[in-house]
Amino acid sequence: MAASSLPNIIAIDLGAESCRVSLLRREQGTARIDLIHRFSNAPLERNGSLAWDLDRILAELEKGMLRCADLCGGPIASIGVDGWAVDYVRIDGQGMPLGAPYCYRDPRTEATLEELHQRCSAQELYAESGAWPLRINTVYQLLADKKAGIPDATRWVNLPEYVLGRMGGRFVAEFTNATHTGLVDIRERVWSQRLFERCGLDIAAAPELVSTGTDIGMLQGSLSERTCFRDTRLIATACHDTASAVAGIPLDGDNWAYISSGTWSLVGTLLDAPVTTAEACAAGFTNQGAAGNRVCFHKNVNGMWLLKQTLEQLCPNEDAWTVPDLVAAAETLPASDHPLDVDDPELLLAGGMASRINAQRAAHGLPPIPEHGSAMPQFANLIFHSLAARYAEVLGNAQRLTGKTFAKVAIVGGGSRNRFLNRLTAEATGLEVYRGVAESSTIGNFAIQLATLEGCRNSRTRIAHWARVLTEPHAC
Repeated sequence: MAASSLPNIIAIDLGAESCRVSLLRREQGTARIDLIHRFSNAPLERNGSLAWDLDRILAELEKGMLRCADLCGGPIASIGVDGWAVDYVRIDGQGMPLGAPYCYRDPRTEATLEELHQRCSAQELYAESGAWPLRINTVYQLLADKKAGIPDATRWVNLPEYVLGRMGGRFVAEFTNATHTGLVDIRERVWSQRLFERCGLDIAAAPELVSTGTDIGMLQGSLSERTCFRDTRLIATACHDTASAVAGIPLDGDNWAYISSGTWSLVGTLLDAPVTTAEACAAGFTNQGAAGNRVCFHKNVNGMWLLKQTLEQLCPNEDAWTVPDLVAAAETLPASDHPLDVDDPELLLAGGMASRINAQRAAHGLPPIPEHGSAMPQFANLIFHSLAARYAEVLGNAQRLTGKTFAKVAIVGGGSRNRFLNRLTAEATGLEVYRGVAESSTIGNFAIQLATLEGCRNSRTRIAHWARVLTEPHAC
């Protein structure tokens, strides 16, 4: 398939703060990507619990797809969906939701994590699933359901795959997203009967596990009555947004690392096989599915959350700083006197971030930064230098644990626009920085769909090729 004959396709990106519907189409023989519809998203508090407004999400997605139909002027070949992991919908025999899906932030899993680890150690779970034991993981949510009296046999499906299923495809669990449940045998790439049994869960309630890029059926329902949607295929792309973002990096070879940089930073590399040693677990690295039958081996590091929260404290009612202006102002300042421990648990909490930063500085005998909006460049300078130092440390650990040697690091996500942080990262790591695109998950979503449509499902080579075509027009 040549770029000049690209089909019209739609990528849906579900985000915990905003969701997007994007359209890929041909224009004068080249690829054109347009963001057609974006809408905010946030969990709602209902009866003391946090849950997602599923009806609103589905309605807004339909609105976006109808706008795509009005714009494209021809048949839409396929639709793919990626999004955040771990959350799921409980469904009845007809595939309808039994209630609003819980948000991973709901505290109901705090007790179930502790209870499970009394029966089955975190290292034992990690050795088989490869998933670092976070309380938000699906396994702890399913155990919370069980504790609340929901029958084990009640079917469930993760949110991105649920959206695809509601459009007409069969309900499945796509591999990259399924690995975040903590219930997949990461080496055999199947649901782990042993883990389900150890956790006291019913494996029959889990969806069919499929590989990345699987065609799961045709679009049905009212949308399919539109001429452009009559033959639209539904494709389970890399349904986890980070896996999709990594799939959107058009690099070849095996000597590069990645930083998916946004509110949080995911720092790591692609592997052919997982690393599930006790040392890797202690270092906080997780093994998650990646497109092309590979593994994302990375660690979660704090990110732009620090800057956002500091702005919210010091500039709560005014637009005193845009991020580009703040980055430019921070770059004019000398290097910070002492880096922050950006992964200090206190800095992962919401509220009072400038005060939390100063408390950490005080513990090291350092003077406070004035807690005023005019001091935001000082806070930003400290945050950026500290993030770069932490990235270097984590990437050094990744090389040690995997035996790889990195020559470059690809930075994607919103942080790819921060040239100052990118420069600091290059200096701290000694690596060449490849600056990817901010919406790399959309690129990866499209690239996987195109590989599937041309008959090369889940081929890392073809996915990288299409990512290159979509991000570097001269590559056509």
